[in-house]
Amino acid sequence: MSDWPEKRGDILEVVELLKQNLAIEPDLQNFVAFILDAVETLGGNAFASVQPVLDLMQNLRNSGAATGYPLCASLHLERKRLFVHWEDQHSRIATLEHLPEKETIEQLRQRLRDSTVANDPDLLLLKNAEMARHLEETREQARQEMASLQQALEKHQSRLYESLRQAETDPLTGLLNRRAFDEKLDHAFRSTLRQRSSPLTLMLIDLDHFKEINDQFGHQYGDQYLVRTAETLRSVIREDVDFAFRIGGDEFAILLFADTQLASEKAEFLLKLSDCKMSIGIASVTRDTPQELELDAFIHCADEALYKAKNLGRGQLVLGFPELTSDPSVFCSTWLTS
Repeated sequence: MSDWPEKRGDILEVVELLKQNLAIEPDLQNFVAFILDAVETLGGNAFASVQPVLDLMQNLRNSGAATGYPLCASLHLERKRLFVHWEDQHSRIATLEHLPEKETIEQLRQRLRDSTVANDPDLLLLKNAEMARHLEETREQARQEMASLQQALEKHQSRLYESLRQAETDPLTGLLNRRAFDEKLDHAFRSTLRQRSSPLTLMLIDLDHFKEINDQFGHQYGDQYLVRTAETLRSVIREDVDFAFRIGGDEFAILLFADTQLASEKAEFLLKLSDCKMSIGIASVTRDTPQELELDAFIHCADEALYKAKNLGRGQLVLGFPELTSDPSVFCSTWLTS
């Protein structure tokens, strides 16, 4: 035959005697019987091969034989050794005393091949049913593994989100912190100037005479005062739209996706809720704001408005309007609203 290996001196190269799919139990039993038949036919010690064959059966079962899984195993003769190979494993079955004749080996190969031809319809139906069952079990296992992976991914994403949230949150007030302020303001400012679709207003807020409050009533009272202030800020913003921040000891900020008019109304409400014990500086960018305006200048405009509110007696708000001069530095023209 064309696939018969060449003989090098007295050493015969590897010959595949049999290859079989071990999907069901009869396949495995027949395969073991063929192995013992091969040992005896080739002049080996069949009795001594029993234990290696029993060990082989266990190893094949561990690899999925007779479970519906189409495990392919092959019996090989290499020089004087018989061994079985499957997947990435192999097992030696017997060592022959003499190298068999070519005709003996070929007759054995042909007989084993003929014996593996499945003519029994019931056996074929059983094999097909077992393989179908294994396929369905494999699919179900894959679905379960995918569901488990999805749960693990969601848990990981949840932990990551919580870590990010904690990194952006002021631990005392629960408001967003300075880090979040810098990131969200930068993104919102650039997006507003680029898209020109909606206005953006920055409100900077300082608590008036907070140091005196701390000195008079103690830090615990001061912390409670800050927490109440945070609750007041939350009451005037839209959840999942606007943002409130604690950016310093008694310094707060609101990022409002609205125009100056709405921001002024919310600032006046904050003054009312706090009994005018805070100062507020406001600056807005709109579709008419010069494209050259930089973020630092925008923040400076709101900060200057806050500074003016404090200088005018505190407990009030001042609006700032960023404009470009010919230098082209940015300045703020401000006017008092309360």
